[in-house]
Amino acid sequence: MKYLHTGVLLAATLSTGLMAGLFAAFSYSVMPGLARSSDHTLVEAMQGINKAIINPAFMLPFMGSIPLLGLAVFLAWRADGRPALPWLIAALVLYLVAFVVTSAVNVPLNDQLANAGDPDHVRRLAEVRADFEDRWVLWNNVRALLHTAAFASLTWALVVHGTHGSQGSENTGTSQRTLAPASHAGSSSAPGPCRAGTPVT
Repeated sequence: MKYLHTGVLLAATLSTGLMAGLFAAFSYSVMPGLARSSDHTLVEAMQGINKAIINPAFMLPFMGSIPLLGLAVFLAWRADGRPALPWLIAALVLYLVAFVVTSAVNVPLNDQLANAGDPDHVRRLAEVRADFEDRWVLWNNVRALLHTAAFASLTWALVVHGTHGSQGSENTGTSQRTLAPASHAGSSSAPGPCRAGTPVT
């Protein structure tokens, strides 16, 4: 069970970290770069990105992190002492809030931009950009922070999980070493065969 818990925790941390890195990259590089570009460039680029990102490399960690986090919480709840459980619950809640932000704000804005049509034929590109850019950037920053906080919680949960496991192993080894001398002492105190000439009372 411990190896399963560790494996699930590692997978959840990796997938959550991938999402945190993706959305953070949009916050500190992609969107600031596009902010300096023309209306046509921004609309065209974001339309292309929103189409290209719907692929297994994105969808698997984005959707798969939720069941992984849920399983990690369940396994931690069943573990002795439950040392990592609070951090795993925090990570799950943070990820779910970020997921809601994406579904309720960023995805509808992406659909709105797609429905604007080919930027070569849109007459009011500045309005299309204004209706999209500021809100999308704001809420992308929010979800990037949420995903990063979830990743940090999972990282610390790994540390706590590993520390608790090593302490358990050390305690087991100490108990075994403590019991061994006691057994030896007990066997040495047992009466042995009588020597010749020794009176027996």
